[in-house]
Amino acid sequence: MNASAVTEFILVGIPFLYDLHRMFFVTGLFIYVVSILGNGFILVIVAIEPRLQTPMYFFLSNLAFLEICYTTTVVPKLLQTLLQTRTTICFHCCMAQNFFHFTFGGTELLILTVMSFDRYLAICKPLQYPMIMTKNVCIQLSLATWYSSFIVMFFQCLLVWRMSFCASNVVDHFFCDAAPMFSLSCTDTRLSELLGLLSAVVIIILTLIFTIVSYIYIISTIMHIPSAVGRKKAFSTCTSHLTVVSILYGALVVMYVRPTLRSSSRLTRVLAVLNTSLIPMLNPFIYTIRNAEVKAAVRNAIYKKSQLLNEEFFSVSKK
Repeated sequence: MNASAVTEFILVGIPFLYDLHRMFFVTGLFIYVVSILGNGFILVIVAIEPRLQTPMYFFLSNLAFLEICYTTTVVPKLLQTLLQTRTTICFHCCMAQNFFHFTFGGTELLILTVMSFDRYLAICKPLQYPMIMTKNVCIQLSLATWYSSFIVMFFQCLLVWRMSFCASNVVDHFFCDAAPMFSLSCTDTRLSELLGLLSAVVIIILTLIFTIVSYIYIISTIMHIPSAVGRKKAFSTCTSHLTVVSILYGALVVMYVRPTLRSSSRLTRVLAVLNTSLIPMLNPFIYTIRNAEVKAAVRNAIYKKSQLLNEEFFSVSKK
């Protein structure tokens, strides 16, 4: 069976949790809906509130949009595999899912890196910060993350698209990840696996190193702030970002930074579920629950809306 003969793949899903599929479907659907609503809320509140239209929240809204796209490429199909014992996906749909999953994921890591750079400038270079992080610079940085990830993943996924599949069309996963696609190929995948490892090192490890270095400077600067209140306020702007980075990078290093991508263990599959569904849901809560600016913006938006409704009510009453 060659690539031209394959018209669809069969997704196995999570067979070792088959008895719990119904429960996981309800849980997964709830998580997906909350993730879409939570990240959508960030997009709306940043767009309508002038006080949140700063570089930090501009990048946060980019991250929220990415989370919506990232989880949507995988979770709907995951939910289908939890309901059906035999879930199929067309060949081109599988290739598209593979490409967009890694493109959105790579862009997310680059955005998180830009956010750490933004925090570095805001805390370590406060006087130069407004002159450096202008609106045009923010837009250019955002576009650069999308463009860079697209280019890297396009050439990586192009090799996957050109592979021949002759052993089987059964994908031992709940989506078209790299590992099961390599294991199905009857062609030599060493070049693809090498490029996959290089891509993981470049996008995951290098961005992680950049983020760690940024926070070394940030923490050093914070520790030199004489006021305890000032130190607490400065560090509070970074804790949410640090939490997300720690959770996300921990899962990605285990999943993709390894010598061979052919095997997909139970651990990597569980981590993939957490990475594609749970983390996108947690991000809005991590960034908003303890964020005083977001809370104030929400209260302000509610107050404005109530004032508008009151004005409309009184105008109708007078008529």
